[in-house]
Amino acid sequence: MERRKKLLDGFTVYELIIIALTASLGLATKPIIVPLSHLITGPLFIPGGSVAGGFYMMWLVLGASLVKKKGTATIIGITQGIIVMITGSFGTHGVLSILTYGLPGFAIDVVFLIFKRNFQTPADFFLAGVLANISGTYLSNLVFFRLPLLPLIISLSTAALSGGLGGLLAYMIYKRVKKIAE
Repeated sequence: MERRKKLLDGFTVYELIIIALTASLGLATKPIIVPLSHLITGPLFIPGGSVAGGFYMMWLVLGASLVKKKGTATIIGITQGIIVMITGSFGTHGVLSILTYGLPGFAIDVVFLIFKRNFQTPADFFLAGVLANISGTYLSNLVFFRLPLLPLIISLSTAALSGGLGGLLAYMIYKRVKKIAE
């Protein structure tokens, strides 16, 4: 309990609300986006999450960019995993949900920490979306699908494109929110 308290002490109430909202919005949009993506990916035998993921990972990128603190993306992902695990909602993988939802945020946080960058340019948002969706798609493949090499490459390629587009969408929303906040 003490350790968790210290982790969250670095965040204001406003920032924790942003984390909770973006985690919830990411989960709320998933049941809408995934079936639509299955219309495209189903005939190609590509898991629909690789395409849909970029658009619900957008919320992870948006939350991390608004809060601008180390570990925010990981906390958003873990929050999503806990919510999914407890509610048994769409996209649950049981206890593995914490890992499968947390890894995309962790990938964003680690890369931005290594390069000592924060979200500033559209390229940063694009990269964050790509990282989140590729890591989520790859982990889901390892744990659940075990696709052969060629479909895996196609799936990761579509995940990169979709993640990047989701990152750019997060950038547009971020700019609007910042403009309203001024």
